[in-house]
Amino acid sequence: MKAYLTSCLEKARADYIEIRYEEIRVVEIHYVGKELEAIGESSEKGGAIRAKIKGGWSFVSFNDIDKLKYYLRLAVDEASLIKKGKIKLAPVPPLDRKVSIQVQKDPRQISLEEKYLLCSRYNQILLSSKQIQTSDLKYADVRIIKYFLNSDGTYIEQERIDTVLGMTAIARRGDNIQSAREGIGGVGGYELVEGREKEAEKAVRRAEDLLDAEPATGGRYTVIVDPKLSGVFAHEAFGHLSEADFLYENRRMQKIMRLGRVFGSSRLNIIDEPKIKGEGGYYLYDDEGVEAQKTYLIKEGKLVGRLHSRETAARMGEHPTGNARAISYEYPPIVRMSNTYIAPGNKSLEEMIAEVEEGIYAKGFRGGQTNLEMFTFSPEEGYLIQKGKLGKKLRDLNLTGNIFTTLSNIEDIGNDLVFFTGPGGCGKGAQSPLPVSTGGPHLKIRDVVVGGR
Repeated sequence: MKAYLTSCLEKARADYIEIRYEEIRVVEIHYVGKELEAIGESSEKGGAIRAKIKGGWSFVSFNDIDKLKYYLRLAVDEASLIKKGKIKLAPVPPLDRKVSIQVQKDPRQISLEEKYLLCSRYNQILLSSKQIQTSDLKYADVRIIKYFLNSDGTYIEQERIDTVLGMTAIARRGDNIQSAREGIGGVGGYELVEGREKEAEKAVRRAEDLLDAEPATGGRYTVIVDPKLSGVFAHEAFGHLSEADFLYENRRMQKIMRLGRVFGSSRLNIIDEPKIKGEGGYYLYDDEGVEAQKTYLIKEGKLVGRLHSRETAARMGEHPTGNARAISYEYPPIVRMSNTYIAPGNKSLEEMIAEVEEGIYAKGFRGGQTNLEMFTFSPEEGYLIQKGKLGKKLRDLNLTGNIFTTLSNIEDIGNDLVFFTGPGGCGKGAQSPLPVSTGGPHLKIRDVVVGGR
C-alpha cells in the first residue's frame, strides 16, 4: 500500500497534499424490546484527499483506489480555483510508523450467531421484570485499518478494533416512565462485552427503583456529582470550548478563554489524553499524521492549553496537539477531543457527603445540552443529602449553570477516577458518533441550580 500511495502522490503538485485510505468491517446487533431490529456484518473501503494551494483546501473522497491518480488531479484542480488568502500549517516532523493492536479475543473470530446469543441473553435480562416496558440494546464491533500519506514525507498505518455494548431498561407505571443505561466497551476485543449479566441486572434495578423515587424539588444546592457526570461535564461543558477551530472564529470566547486565566482552585486539572489504552478515544496518531499527546487544558486551576489541528495551531501561533480527527474517510479532519477527564484529588466520597448539611448527590447521565458557556445536564438519578447522610432517592432533576462559575465553585475533588465508553460518541460538525471517552472523580460543587418540580 505504501509504495502505491507514494507513486501516485509523487505526481501531484500542490503546496501540501495528503491521502487517507480506510478498510472497515462492522458487525451490529440492535434489539428494541423483544424485536431484533438489526443484525448483520458490513465492510467498506474508501479514501480521502486534501490538497492545499495557497488560498484554501480542496477535499475529495472516493471508493475506487485504482483511480487514485485521477482523484489526486481533481483535488489539485479544485484547490487551484481558490485564489485569495493563504492557509498555513504548523510544522511537524515526518513520521514512518505502523501500529497494530493486540486483543484477547478478536471479534472476527467469534461467529455472528454467538454474538446474537450473547445479546439475546442480555436482552432477556433487561426484560425480566414486569415493570420493564421495553429495552434498547446495541452491540457493535468495528475493525479499521487506516493508511495515511502526505507530501511532507509522513506515512502511518494504524489498526484499531472497537467492541461496545449499550443496554437500556425502560420502566413504566402509568404516566411515570423511567430508564437506566449501562455502557460498556472501548478499544479492545470481544472480552470487553462478555460476562456482563450483572450490568444488565443493574440497569433493570435502577429503572425499577426510579419509579418509586420522588421528583426533585428545584432550588440551589451543594451538589456532589459522580464520575460519569464529572466526565460529561469535562467533555461537553468545557472540552468543546477548548477546541481551537471553534475558538479562532469566536472573538468573544477568545477573550474569555485566554491562556493563563484562573478558572478554579489549584487542585483542578482537566486533561485530554489520547494514549490511554483501551479507552474509546485511544489513538497514537491523528488523521493529519500528528503524534497524539497528553494536553492539559486546565492545570492547577489555570487555563494552559487547547486542542489543535495543524491549521489552527498555525493560526493561533501554538503547537499542534494531535487532535485532528475525522469520523471516516468521507469527511475532512476537524479538531476533536479524545479521552477527556478531570484528574482526581484527595477526598473520598464519604468525606464529601459527611460535610454537606443539605444537598444532592447526582448520578449518571440521561442527556443535556450546552450553549457556549451555559449548560443543562440531566442526571439519571439523585439522592437527597441531609446532615451528612444520604436520604431519599430523587428523579426528574437537571443541573443548570455557567461553566466558568461552576468550575470556580468546585469545593472538593474526589480521589477516584473512572472512565466511561460505550455505544455512541461525540458529535460535531455533522460528524457523529466519533469514539471518545470521558472520565473524572466525584466532585462537590456549591450553589448549583437544580431544576425539578
